[in-house]
Amino acid sequence: MKLIVAIVAVLAMSLVSFKPADKEVKADKPFGGLALYTVRDAMKDARATLEKVAQAGYVNVESAGYNNGKFYNLSPTDFKSLLDEMKLTPISAHQGTVTFDNIDQQIADLKAAGFKYFVVPVPPMGLFMYDAVNKKLAMKGGAKNLAEILDKLGEKCAAAGLHLLYHNHDFEFVKDGDGVVPIDYLLEHCNPKYVNFQMDLYWVTKAGADPVDYFKRYPGRFKIWHVKDMDDQGRFAPVGNGKIDFKRILDNKKLSGMQYYFVEQDACFNETPLEAIVISHKGLEKIGFK
Repeated sequence: MKLIVAIVAVLAMSLVSFKPADKEVKADKPFGGLALYTVRDAMKDARATLEKVAQAGYVNVESAGYNNGKFYNLSPTDFKSLLDEMKLTPISAHQGTVTFDNIDQQIADLKAAGFKYFVVPVPPMGLFMYDAVNKKLAMKGGAKNLAEILDKLGEKCAAAGLHLLYHNHDFEFVKDGDGVVPIDYLLEHCNPKYVNFQMDLYWVTKAGADPVDYFKRYPGRFKIWHVKDMDDQGRFAPVGNGKIDFKRILDNKKLSGMQYYFVEQDACFNETPLEAIVISHKGLEKIGFK
């Protein structure tokens, strides 16, 4: 009998050791945020994917999957309930489809889901373009037009208790036909009561600009960061597996005004997105993010 019990115990231990790796990647110190755009394809199964996000150690999330009044095919309240179950906190939401006609509904849905920040991820309302000839992101309409749109949207958000942020790519750092650098114009002309910024550290670096220089020129305006690394080929990479000097940037956190940060990786080349978020969380800890 004792022999049978011993054999059963060994088999049980073996089964545990060969379980899927979910528990093996659970972080010892949960912290930091994840932009769910990184795992957008996997979010077709929101429950399973958010469970893995939590196991990887993230505590905050930023959505990028709003459509027809739902987040990842879940009502705002159902999405919030799922996040609560996973002990994940909704902080910001990328709302690329926002217009003056739907802003009120989108604000209501963000509030119902528990978000604090309404993020405009690209120039909205048809202003965002892809230059197929030069294979570059671009915008039309000019910086002045975009600033006026953002101020109007931001005023709406502020009245409802949300904070509007504009998220940069690289094209905003390039002088337009009038010699205007769009990001500089937005920072100088958008009302900080209504509009602030989500700095994407990869895209700033890709543009040849210096994040710390922007913190010094426009202190307090960059409330959220996107933390993603750049490999030697200039491609997206997990945090800590590239060449961006995050420690120097992190040393200037207070100057920037950063309140939250989110790991984001637009595309993966040497690992799957779910593998990348584990690597990035470990990289955050080594760099000193908390």
